[in-house]
Amino acid sequence: MNAQNPMLGGLLRVVLLAIALGVATATMPAAEETKSPEETLRAYLEAMKSMDFGTAYDLSTKAMAQGKDRETWVVEMKYLFQLSEAKIFEFKIFPAKIKEEKAFVPNILTSQDKFLNQLAAPEYELYTLLREDGRWKVDRQTIVDPQDLATWFPGEG
Repeated sequence: MNAQNPMLGGLLRVVLLAIALGVATATMPAAEETKSPEETLRAYLEAMKSMDFGTAYDLSTKAMAQGKDRETWVVEMKYLFQLSEAKIFEFKIFPAKIKEEKAFVPNILTSQDKFLNQLAAPEYELYTLLREDGRWKVDRQTIVDPQDLATWFPGEG
């Protein structure tokens, strides 16, 4: 390096800074961090529908995965889907209600399995998403009580 030429030294600093910023941003999952709760839930349900349980695991909180490692959870989900002959046909996600680091996202799921929903009746679900590792992740799914349908699903049913 030529210490006599200040312009060359300045240029070198700019190049090194650009490289450092490039490396830093390349290691950040920017798209995941900027996903809204609705986008996160959509990606989760698409993954479950296509039986891409590895992606679903990545979009789940540690609690949703019951503290299991990725490989164990994926194997168990494959087994459960096969055993129950579960199929997800479609889903309709409604706007989230966000309170600080928690989001509640309503969804109407149309799915079928051989144990609980043989007729593929629509299920009115409420997903709770939490901020974990700087991004929204699915934490819990519950069925909405009939008396609460109008609150979560305005204009539906």
